[in-house]
Amino acid sequence: MKLKINKLKESGVHMRGGMGNMQKMMKQMQKMQKDMAKAQEELAEKVLEGTAGGGMVTVKVNGQKEVVDVAINEEVVDPEDIDMLQDLVLAATNDALKKVDELTNETMGQFTKGMNMPGLF
Repeated sequence: MKLKINKLKESGVHMRGGMGNMQKMMKQMQKMQKDMAKAQEELAEKVLEGTAGGGMVTVKVNGQKEVVDVAINEEVVDPEDIDMLQDLVLAATNDALKKVDELTNETMGQFTKGMNMPGLF
């Protein structure tokens, strides 16, 4: 065993260097986890708005994809055409959810730059 260690020392390989790099990498990973958790918390507090019908229907969704508000202009309410109103609410909701996805990808994507991790966020 001493012979192997001496040969490693002679060749310039140091046992401690590997452990130091590992510790440094672990610290970087811990910092990244902490930063990701903070970004997720901030994202959850965001409220994004989707609209349809030229603003006649507005849906607000938070960063956790929970609908927090729906506003319908009374001009668009026609008891004879409920289907149109349902379509507008659906379109506004999908618009808001799409904006949450875009913000999530933009915010969390900074942590996965260069990594191929499909479906992570």
